[in-house]
Amino acid sequence: MLKKTTTLSPFVAPVKKILRQFHLHSVCESAHCPNIGECFKKRTATFLILGNSCTRNCRFCNIVHNENIPLPDPDEPENLARAVRELGLLYTVITSVTRDDLPDCGASHFAKTVNLVKEYSPQTLVEVLTPDFLGIRENLDIVAESKIDVFNHNVETISALYPKVRPQADYQRSLDVLCYMKRKGFITKSGIMLGVGETIDEVHALMRDLRDVGCDIMTIGQYLRPSKEHLPLEKEYSEEEFAALRDYGLEIGFKEVYSGRFVRSSFNAREIHQNMLNSEQN
Repeated sequence: MLKKTTTLSPFVAPVKKILRQFHLHSVCESAHCPNIGECFKKRTATFLILGNSCTRNCRFCNIVHNENIPLPDPDEPENLARAVRELGLLYTVITSVTRDDLPDCGASHFAKTVNLVKEYSPQTLVEVLTPDFLGIRENLDIVAESKIDVFNHNVETISALYPKVRPQADYQRSLDVLCYMKRKGFITKSGIMLGVGETIDEVHALMRDLRDVGCDIMTIGQYLRPSKEHLPLEKEYSEEEFAALRDYGLEIGFKEVYSGRFVRSSFNAREIHQNMLNSEQN
């Protein structure tokens, strides 16, 4: 079974200390990300806002499902901004659990957090990795009016597997979200995981769908089963297969494709963004 050692990294504890100091969650911890040691070594983290449990119950995700989540912490946006300043981050990713229970699905909380990060650390680039906000454009407008630099929303898998993998989500709705935010003028990004029952032809079709809505950056990683209660792993892909998908993505017009076994949507986000900018200049 494909695994990655993370527990011995000496860089995890210092960043966790700052997260605890400001009462923050990171998706690195909550989702048991395999790259936690590498990211924390670079003094980076993907912050998880709006709580630490989710109103949806996707079968691949290790974040806890809960129908009765407390209201968002009103101090969280400022605490996160202070943590970004404390860590001296030049690039940060802000993501969240899905909060279908809130009137705006958490959009205003996202916007407030982004704007405070920019206020406390004007030099920091901010990428948001958002849920679909139920596809409601008024919610998307709230996020669009904040000072984000990159808009990221993951489609996660092919359309045919949504009933099995993401039963409370909708493939076309996710594409529509990315299309709407691209039309707003943002750099857009999306990611998928492989190994839950898709074929390469179906992945190619998904990639073309993302390009059709103007998606600039794509991440492709291997699904790693968090526990026996989660979706079973159907296939482990080779690095050659990941490389071939990257080549295909670049051929059809993505500005950057980050593809590999341990790739996750926010892993090396700063480097991906810089690579995209470099490619545009060449």
